Amino acid sequence: MSGALSATVVPLGAEHAEQVLAIYQAGIDEGNATFETGPPSWEAFEAAKPPEHRFAALDTDGTVLGWVAASRVSDRCAYAGVVEHSVYVHPDARGRGIASALLKALIDSTERAGIWTIQSGIFPENTASLAVHRRAGFRVIGTRERIGRLHGVWRDVVLVERRSPAVV
Repeated sequence: MSGALSATVVPLGAEHAEQVLAIYQAGIDEGNATFETGPPSWEAFEAAKPPEHRFAALDTDGTVLGWVAASRVSDRCAYAGVVEHSVYVHPDARGRGIASALLKALIDSTERAGIWTIQSGIFPENTASLAVHRRAGFRVIGTRERIGRLHGVWRDVVLVERRSPAVV
């Protein structure tokens, strides 16, 4: 799995569940993707992430190469236009523009829905993720120092956001 982007971005559904959760587990195993220590059940994943803001990148044979999904940050009406997202790419599919294509799909869907801010917390060691987000128009808000522990070790998180110029 190398070379230029040869993937199709589609709505992420239950038919992708097994591969999506396996890619999530691969990110967890690498240690710089999330504070989670195991993937959720598909039911919990689906309940937390609205279908209109979930996408999978598929190889020509239908294999899931990566996924992106967003969830609301709050039920308060003042934050109705703010979501938090995650984007994961299979280790063998990195460097092919998969994350960029997935972020574009997410940005398009959120702007159509009137969402004005997409945010995420990224471990500072995850320089590839920080770079792809910067290229997609995200900016660094700041570093949340020692925000949580992963395997007993305090970790920092870089808070990034993209404010939509289309939603005013």
